[in-house]
Amino acid sequence: MDLKRGLCGCIDAAGERLHRLSADIWSRPELAYQERDAHDALAAFFARDGGWTVEAHFKLETALRATWEGPAGAAGGERGPVRVGFLCEYDALPGMGHACGHNLIAEVGAAAAVGLKSLVERNAAEFPVAVQVTVLGTPAEEQGGGKVDLIREGAFEGLDVVLMAHPSQEDAPYLLCVALQDMTVKYRGRPSHAACYPWEGVNALDAAVLCYNNLSVLRQQLKPNWRIHGIIKHGGLKPNITPDHTELEYYLRTPTRAEIPVIKAKAEMCFRAAAMATGCQVDVEFRNTFDDILRNATLERLYEENGKTLGMDFTTDQEVLTSGSGSTDFGNVSYVVPGIQPYFYIGSSALNHTPEYTAAAGDDKAQPYTLRAAKALAMTALDLLLRPELLQSVKREFAEGKLREDQKLQEN
Repeated sequence: MDLKRGLCGCIDAAGERLHRLSADIWSRPELAYQERDAHDALAAFFARDGGWTVEAHFKLETALRATWEGPAGAAGGERGPVRVGFLCEYDALPGMGHACGHNLIAEVGAAAAVGLKSLVERNAAEFPVAVQVTVLGTPAEEQGGGKVDLIREGAFEGLDVVLMAHPSQEDAPYLLCVALQDMTVKYRGRPSHAACYPWEGVNALDAAVLCYNNLSVLRQQLKPNWRIHGIIKHGGLKPNITPDHTELEYYLRTPTRAEIPVIKAKAEMCFRAAAMATGCQVDVEFRNTFDDILRNATLERLYEENGKTLGMDFTTDQEVLTSGSGSTDFGNVSYVVPGIQPYFYIGSSALNHTPEYTAAAGDDKAQPYTLRAAKALAMTALDLLLRPELLQSVKREFAEGKLREDQKLQEN
C-alpha cells in the first residue's frame, strides 16, 4: 500500500503538466489521421519528462511511441523486463471537437505512464522484475482504426499487457463494445439531360436509393442485436443532370467478431442487387474491421479493487454494463495483447458524442476524476509487477479466451 500511495503522489506531482496536455489537445481538435498538433504535444510532453525514448511518427504519421526501461539494478532484473503498455487516443469528431473525451484518454495514459516510471525509479529494489513502460499514441479511433493499422505494423509486439481508460457517465470496469465493419459503397452510372433525353442516362442515385431500401428491408431478417446504419454522402449535382456518381457510407455491427462475415455477406448482396437493377457499376470498399473486446476478468477485478480504494463508485446496473452498442479498435488490440479499457466518470451526466460532452471533457471539473482513473490504471499495472503470478493469470485467461473466440470465428 505504501508503494501505491507513492504512485498516486507521483501522478499528483505531474498534475499541472498533465492538465495542460489535455487542455492543449482539447483546444485544437483534429480529425482521424490528421492529429499533428496532438501528436506533437504528446511527444513534447514525454521529451520534457526526461528519460523517455520518444519515437515520433511511429509506424503512422500521427502515431508515436515513448519507452522507458527501469534501471539495471532492479531486483530480479535478469528475468525482465515486464513490458507494460499504456494507450493514448487523441482524435476528435467532425463538427463537435472532443465530444468523446479523447483528450482525457491521452491524459490518463500519459499520467499512468509517468507515475509508474517515477515510482520505479525511486524504488527499483522493491520490484521482483525489471520494468519497461511503453506509451503508444494511437490515432484515428473515431474513423479508420489507427490501432488496427498499428497492429498490422507490429507496434504491439513484445508487450505483456496494455491498459487504457475511456471517459463515460459512470465508473465501470467494462462496458459492452461490439464488432464493427465500416464501408463505402460507390455507384457509377452515366450522365444525361434529365429532361431532354433521360433515356441516355444511367441513374446512380436510383442505385443508391435502392441500396438504402434493400438494407432497410434486410433489417427485418437481422438478429435483434445486429445493427446496420448508414448515410448517402453524395447524391448528385443538379436535378436536371442524371446522377452518374453516388456514394454511401455504412456501419455493420454485431456482438462478436465471428458474426461480422455473416452480416457482411448479406449487406453485400443488397449493394450488388441495386447495381444490377439499375445498370450501374458498384465499388464496395471494406475498411478496417473493429473486433469486440476480449474481456479479461483478472484485469477488470484488479482495476475495480484499486478504483474503489480511490473512491470510485462502480455501476452495478447490468443494463448499463451490457446494453452498449459502441465499437472501438481497442477490441482488435485485446485479441493481440491482454488488456482492458475501463470507463470513468468525469463529473457530468452528458452523453458522449454530443456538444455537451465536448464541454465536459474540457472542463476543469473533469481533472480530479481523470487523474483518479489514471491512478487506478497505474495501480493495476503495479499489482502485475509486484505479483508475477497475477500477470501469469492474466496471460492464461487471455490465451484461453482467444482460443475460444478463434474457434467461433472458424465455425462461421
